[in-house]
Amino acid sequence: MAGLTAARVKAEARVGFHRDSVTPGLYLKVTTGGTKSFVYRFQLAGRPRWMGLGSVEDITLAEARERARDARGARLAGVDPIDARRASVAAGRASVGRTFHAVAEEYIESHRAGWRNPKHAAQWPATLKAYAYPAFGGVSVAAVDTGMVTQVLKPLWSTKTETATRLRGRIEAVIDYALAHGWRTAPNPARWRGHLDAILPTPGKVRRVRHHAALPYRELPQFITALGEQPGVGARALAFAILTAGRTGEVLGARWREFNMAERLWTIPGERMKAGRAHRVPLSDAALALLGMPGKPDAFVFPGRKPGAPLSNMTLLVTLRRMGRPDLTTHGFRSTFSDWCAERTAFPSEVRKMALAHAVADKVEAAYRRGDLFRKRHQLMEAWAKFCATRPRSAEDSLVLTRR
Repeated sequence: MAGLTAARVKAEARVGFHRDSVTPGLYLKVTTGGTKSFVYRFQLAGRPRWMGLGSVEDITLAEARERARDARGARLAGVDPIDARRASVAAGRASVGRTFHAVAEEYIESHRAGWRNPKHAAQWPATLKAYAYPAFGGVSVAAVDTGMVTQVLKPLWSTKTETATRLRGRIEAVIDYALAHGWRTAPNPARWRGHLDAILPTPGKVRRVRHHAALPYRELPQFITALGEQPGVGARALAFAILTAGRTGEVLGARWREFNMAERLWTIPGERMKAGRAHRVPLSDAALALLGMPGKPDAFVFPGRKPGAPLSNMTLLVTLRRMGRPDLTTHGFRSTFSDWCAERTAFPSEVRKMALAHAVADKVEAAYRRGDLFRKRHQLMEAWAKFCATRPRSAEDSLVLTRR
């Protein structure tokens, strides 16, 4: 008899099992009540077994054939496809409530004692918080897929290759941890060999990009004016990042409990900082105006679409593209700030470095900066906000001197 076709599946009314000659083991099952479903027949210990694949109302013939081929592949590998499906369902139930973020935090806590290098211990979770959590931190660890992982990695792969490769390895480690605990059964979407190596170029062959795309500081006032005309939380978050010279992850991960409005202060906890140390950020009038009314302490200042999730870093890039500036990156505005400080102000370089929360290599300089230069940094950020609000025509003429 000829194999099954979509037309035959729809028209077949005879009760019984109707074999598909295209895919071994696949049958269309028609009951006395007229319901139809696809089933897969295989032998186990000399006895026939029937595995339901789905109703014809839910899956197509093509999908049924694919499921039958998968089941047959498992059987040929010595695995009972029915038992494998039951285990998958059980793992899915066990993973309910286990988001990627929750599993990552558990992984970090269980491995923290083995991280002797304090810098490594701080950077390990910091990269996840900056890039992975905003994208899929709230997603079940069992549901994280290749598309989610590559969406996070691709924007970094050519601009921050080292960071991207470390991030990939850390995502892979967290998902391996979930696999080992039975909270996930699907293959690890962050694995490199035989998977992501077919999607992304080898890190060693990536063209080195020395700097993030940055806007010349002379053009910034005009850009700020255009940004102010953009709607949405993304535009507000981008403006706040520019006015505070903050890193993308620091801004997107900000919660209301970190802000002291009376003191005009934003304190970023050490676990969210690249260097692993708490960082105090003085807030200018313009930066405060972007915050609006405070929310609950644990709420994100720049919330995303999903409840309880922060804004995605992709939203900021989309804002730049909408403005016709796909050549720029959010991080690049830190370079814009640095150039403006060096060329158009008389503030000492130590103040600029502290404002950018740069690590200090020189022991003498580190000792000098122990007090974090907060008062001078407050003056600097007010001057920066004033420059950003300058009329484009007069921006080149502005020169800010250090106030005593």
